[in-house]
Amino acid sequence: MKGTTTSPPAARLGLAESLARLSNLVQRAFVEVGRRYDLTAQQAQFLCRLTEGPVGMTELTRMLHLEKSSLTGLVDRLERRGLVARTPHSCDRRAHLVALTRQGTRAAADYHDDLVARLETMTCDLPPADRRHLEDLLGQVLAGVADDASAQRAE
Repeated sequence: MKGTTTSPPAARLGLAESLARLSNLVQRAFVEVGRRYDLTAQQAQFLCRLTEGPVGMTELTRMLHLEKSSLTGLVDRLERRGLVARTPHSCDRRAHLVALTRQGTRAAADYHDDLVARLETMTCDLPPADRRHLEDLLGQVLAGVADDASAQRAE
């Protein structure tokens, strides 16, 4: 019919559009799961970054692509909620490390588990072999991006 527009089936989208739509779905999952914990997507991402241990403020600005003032505000809000704590850096009196509190560790783990479950549902209809293949392909893409980012930092 003339004048009728329909979206092409997902299988026929180009790679860039498919990745953009997937990104939107993933971001929506971050936001919706975050609402359950009264966390913004940025706050949840921040908590999850700290699960491996304390991180310095300078490193956090690089990891999260934030300006120092934005990071300070983010840490202040999470600290008021009892989810993170600042501790002096042992080697640099001017620097601080940010670490999860016990409550923050629990919130990060619960958020992570719920997010993983939500994201897993996106591919639950794929046969196991296709899921593994998709994991492999995404791993290759992500490794390439990480390699590019490392090379840029070294320059």
